[in-house]
Amino acid sequence: MPFDRRTFLAGAGAAVAQRVVSAQRPQVELGAISGSVSQMKWTPAEFLDYLAKVGLRHAMISLSRDVLLDESAVKQVRAHADQLGISLILAHGSVCPSSKSFNAALGTVEEQVAPALRASQIFGAHSMRCVLGSGTERPEIDKHIENMLTAIRGMRSRILDSGVKLAVENHGGDLQARELKALVEAAGRDILGVCLDSANPVWMLEDPHMTLEMLGAYAETSHIRDSAVWRVPEGIAVRWVNTGEGNVDIDGWIKTFLAMRPGVPLIFENLVSRQPRIFNVFDPKFWDNYRKMPAWEFSRFLALAERGKPLPAVPPPPGKDPGRQQCDDLEVCVRHTRELLRTI
Repeated sequence: MPFDRRTFLAGAGAAVAQRVVSAQRPQVELGAISGSVSQMKWTPAEFLDYLAKVGLRHAMISLSRDVLLDESAVKQVRAHADQLGISLILAHGSVCPSSKSFNAALGTVEEQVAPALRASQIFGAHSMRCVLGSGTERPEIDKHIENMLTAIRGMRSRILDSGVKLAVENHGGDLQARELKALVEAAGRDILGVCLDSANPVWMLEDPHMTLEMLGAYAETSHIRDSAVWRVPEGIAVRWVNTGEGNVDIDGWIKTFLAMRPGVPLIFENLVSRQPRIFNVFDPKFWDNYRKMPAWEFSRFLALAERGKPLPAVPPPPGKDPGRQQCDDLEVCVRHTRELLRTI
């Protein structure tokens, strides 16, 4: 085809338009939660040093009760993060007083949340991650949701005054997406949001893309992790894997998430399952904990499993340090995601 002036101008205009779109799109920033490398037993400063070394700019970090109550210690963590150019967000625990994950010995929900909100303010964060509990709460999940809602409503003024939202994780074992959405709407989006985890849905019989459709608009922060799902004679097997190794289209999930919540960083929570979790979905008693799950939701998860291929765990090399393996796994995920982002 001849290359005339009109063709040149059209091509040049398209290139300029693409550069404008790219310039307007918020830069995608990456981070990790300290639990991804928990076996390293690092101090907060050591964890931050590691993130800086691998080029991550966001840290979701847990602090001991002693540190949370010591503002000078929290400020030291913030100062070290500032030196490294890393933004901080707090990973808090349960805010449901009836959950077995909630440690009542440390005080009431409000007595535990108050210092966490203060630490989050020192961090300069606009949200902090928290949870309801775990799978042990599932048999009486409605009761626990109501108790958590009552506790959060009792802290409304404190949360609003802090400028820090509670970001409830769709945690593995406790809340399904529709339940978490209803909880956020009932408490109010001005004080409650979501820490959206891409892999926990497969522990809750959900297609991660359906979970994203339901909860993406509420996401204040994220946990990024890939999954493999496949059929077994007993029902469905699921396994958490390194990003890019699963079969749930994690790349498509990330692209959709970034379109829904531009500017929200991708925080890796890389937890590789050494063995698959089996859901005996053909046993009627299995459904005692999921009586309210609509058939259309489960059908999407089942379809995902039907398309999946078995992905058995690969044992780590003999004698390899577990912490070093966690670091290697995390760095695999970082590299994969950076390659993906270059295509967007």
